[in-house]
Amino acid sequence: MEKAYFAGGCFWCTEAVFQRIKGVDNVRSGFSGGNIKNPAYREVVTERTGHAETIEITFNPSEVSYLKLLEVFFGTHDPTTLNRQGADKGTHYRSAIFFTTKEQQLTATSIIEQLDSASIFEHKIVTEVSPFDVFYPAEDYHTNYYNLNTEQGYCQFVITPKIKKLEAYFNDILKQLSRDKH
Repeated sequence: MEKAYFAGGCFWCTEAVFQRIKGVDNVRSGFSGGNIKNPAYREVVTERTGHAETIEITFNPSEVSYLKLLEVFFGTHDPTTLNRQGADKGTHYRSAIFFTTKEQQLTATSIIEQLDSASIFEHKIVTEVSPFDVFYPAEDYHTNYYNLNTEQGYCQFVITPKIKKLEAYFNDILKQLSRDKH
């Protein structure tokens, strides 16, 4: 098993997306990229801690590659908006990849260069690519948020469209349970 750390706006969204990918064993919401130890959510949203809402993905590289995870990451959020995803604004909503190995760093920078060269997005990618330092799990009420609260407004209007996009573009790598739900 390997780990990947991505920040793509609200961690409820990214957690819900990556939970549905074959080869992903576990996804945890939390915080990385900041400057204080063990931040609480209420501190992170003030933007004074420097953390991004991040997910920790535990995956089996023989079932899903790091590159494929990056393709899903870039395909399910807007990596061209600085410190925001839709109506969610602030540095804690920034797009970031926290790499754990030189190979992850090279793969991340390479895919960004390829996407920018091909003008896949209307604007240049602003995703931060930084070395992984530490991951702090979020409070328990953030865990599995979408799956436990699908009827909540934010889930219906922000997360469900991301899931639909995932199903449309990455159906070949979805876990069977995810396909059966819709």
